[in-house]
Amino acid sequence: MDKVFISGLSIQTTIGFYQWEKEIKQTLVFDLELGWDIKPAALNDELDKTLDYAAISVDIERFANANPVDLLETLAERLATHLMDTYHITWLKIKLHKPNAVHNATSVGVEIERSKAVC
Repeated sequence: MDKVFISGLSIQTTIGFYQWEKEIKQTLVFDLELGWDIKPAALNDELDKTLDYAAISVDIERFANANPVDLLETLAERLATHLMDTYHITWLKIKLHKPNAVHNATSVGVEIERSKAVC
């Protein structure tokens, strides 16, 4: 399986369980691997057959800000569903970091891998 990746995508959004977290923006960092057959794009050097990682990067920030949640787990799960449905991705891995959320840790977070059957 070919993969397109986005690494270290940093966004500002509202996330967290505590009331003070709901009143501020915090940094989240995303690492994504997206299953995508790159052969059709590579065959004739065709941009319109690629998975547009620039558009996906913008979409991730828009999605997170339009859908505030308490938990990283919830955001990762909902984002995975959104990306798979919107971009027709059949497999992805999302690693979601919340830097400096825990004293003495560089980052905490979740990692999920999702797939769906190709019809």
